[in-house]
Amino acid sequence: MAASSNSSLSSSSVSSDAEEYQPPVWKSYLYQLQQETPRPKRILCTKEIPSRPKYYGREFHGMISRESAERLLQGAEGAYLIRESQRQPGTHTLAMRFGSQTLNYRLFYDGRHFVGEKRFESIHDLVTDGLITLFIESKAAEYISRMTSSPIYSALLHPPRPLPHPLPGRVTFHQGDQVSSSSSPLKLSALKGQERQWSYDKPHRFKTHTFRGPHWCEYCANFMWGLIAQGLRCSDCGLNVHRQCSQLVPRDCRPDLSRIKRVFSCDLTTLVKAHNTQRPLVVDMCIREIERRGLQSEGLYRVSGFTEHIEDVKLAFDRDGETADLSEEVYPDINIIAGALKLYLRDLPIPVITYELYPSFIQATKMVSSEARLETIHEALLLLPAAHYETLRFLMAHLRRVTAFQKENLMSAENLAVVFGPTLLRPPDQSTLASLSDMRQQRLLVQLLIENEDILF
Repeated sequence: MAASSNSSLSSSSVSSDAEEYQPPVWKSYLYQLQQETPRPKRILCTKEIPSRPKYYGREFHGMISRESAERLLQGAEGAYLIRESQRQPGTHTLAMRFGSQTLNYRLFYDGRHFVGEKRFESIHDLVTDGLITLFIESKAAEYISRMTSSPIYSALLHPPRPLPHPLPGRVTFHQGDQVSSSSSPLKLSALKGQERQWSYDKPHRFKTHTFRGPHWCEYCANFMWGLIAQGLRCSDCGLNVHRQCSQLVPRDCRPDLSRIKRVFSCDLTTLVKAHNTQRPLVVDMCIREIERRGLQSEGLYRVSGFTEHIEDVKLAFDRDGETADLSEEVYPDINIIAGALKLYLRDLPIPVITYELYPSFIQATKMVSSEARLETIHEALLLLPAAHYETLRFLMAHLRRVTAFQKENLMSAENLAVVFGPTLLRPPDQSTLASLSDMRQQRLLVQLLIENEDILF
């Protein structure tokens, strides 16, 4: 059965263009053990129990002693019953025979039955899963402890996808950049070789998953045993692994577009990885449209478009992706497009300037020396995830072009900073007090990023 399942079990992680790919050989030892697991045997109560809870059947024996339960289960591997505790009336115990001894577990019900984290629709399923786990762990404890030592997982299964326009590996300045003499120390320190290998690596987003039918781990190639919640599945790319194997999988998640249900409120790195782009398509498309027809619009980014029209743009991106129509014929008011861009940035689950680096940027703005301030901001920028850095760089270059028309649009770097400060960075604790106390620094940071865009990026 393991061999016949290869194609379906590994389809989520096999690249169609990997010509040298050879299907992995699944290891069936744990699957064979599960097949040998003792089957559950319900020990029925022969008398009427008026106090029996409605969610238990005839496996409920009422208030009997542990010794009585053991006598009823004696000699029947996999046998089980439920009893009410004599020491704690109103509480229930699952008694189960395994390995020539009777095991007792405190039993709970909240709409489903459970003794641990897993919840089951029936007592029979709970016992079945418990017997599988006990049997496999008793027979293959040593094997399980070392099954991650020789993984099949490799770049062959997940070949890297190059970005269409790779980012530079070194922070450099273009020949036409204008740098003031007062900023030369910063420029020189950057040109000395502050290297960063731009990587769009992304960790997998694993969630507990119940697999229907036999399933194998795509990291170690071993069977994922149990009846429910046998392992984890990455909700972005579909990779299936044991819980212990998930700790060893590289940060090489390649989100599948079919799993990305929306564009707005999607993690920034997840979105660019799914579309194989450097920046989110929302940022590129909105900025392109704004620069085509809106740079001289008075109050650009400060004047709000109609909320329902902005929501319509959001739905268009979620529905149509890169084919969303932002043209003047559909949205004549450029403030609608500007509002959609702000909404996208505001709705990011992790802001463009990440929670982790928020304190570094805020502290940088408090430095007295302007040179030290810019140096520190520059260093913090290099620590941003690649997708966040590239999005911020592209946005700041755009906002600087907006300020070139400030006589017409009345939007200076300071005015734009008021708009984008709380949009691009938010305090990690999300408290209103922290947001208010840092508001001045947020605005100052964005103003510095706009005014010194050619130096900092």
